[in-house]
Amino acid sequence: MQKVDEREKIEQEKRLKERMLKIKYKLIVMSGKGGVGKTTVAVNLAYGLAVKGKKVGILDVDIHGPNVPKMLGIEDKKFTMSEFGIEPIEVLSTLKAVSLAFLLEDRDQPVVWRGPLKMIAIKQFLSDVNWGELDYLVIDSPPGTGDEPLSVCQLISNINGAIIVTTPQDVAILDSRKSVLFAKELNVPVLGIIENMSGWICPYCGKEINLFSKGGGEKAAYDLNVPFLGRIPIEPEIVESCDSGIPFLHFKKESSTTLSLNRILDKIMGQFYEQEKL
Repeated sequence: MQKVDEREKIEQEKRLKERMLKIKYKLIVMSGKGGVGKTTVAVNLAYGLAVKGKKVGILDVDIHGPNVPKMLGIEDKKFTMSEFGIEPIEVLSTLKAVSLAFLLEDRDQPVVWRGPLKMIAIKQFLSDVNWGELDYLVIDSPPGTGDEPLSVCQLISNINGAIIVTTPQDVAILDSRKSVLFAKELNVPVLGIIENMSGWICPYCGKEINLFSKGGGEKAAYDLNVPFLGRIPIEPEIVESCDSGIPFLHFKKESSTTLSLNRILDKIMGQFYEQEKL
């Protein structure tokens, strides 16, 4: 029995490496604390890349709070199997998604797992899912620097970068700095910091109101010598788009938030374009 288990472990690691080799860029989206809109940003970044014609996968490794399916309007979907492995759920012809939520019988069912079980699940999502050839794999991790982001960074030996999402207030900045140092400690390139919920435009007077202060994410990026990717303002319609399962980039294409997200996407893609020229 032990020999069989060891053989399966070796085969799984081989499958993982082969699957990851077919994906050009692997990105992990992190935040130091909860409530900063990290999953909203991750979903819209993945959707935006797909709309730009890139082949994209989004992997939800937030084991205890898998919200990616809700935000993409696919929460009632379930996995199917093929000769190639677990088939991801298709969102667009250029976007596919994987989440533990697709395995749960009840949306309200809690996942009561310790670290080792989470590691096993994440490894299976990387090794046994038929991702195919992708330009980008966007990995949405839970807040903090615990089991899930650590597992991802250890399992994907050639992960291309981390994107840190924060809000402008000091307590969020403090924790986001820890995420940057976590990535550096694991030799994961930091693509940059995104300052989410940065300013709100009053619909009546047009004046910008800084509900959570402003500039903290940019200062943290400067202090830690990592790129600042940009600010994303608050728009009430973001809540409506998340609840309706329509990514904000599609929900309100001409808004200042959408324009900010597209500028951030261009910066991310530009970093890889510059690397390719070297």
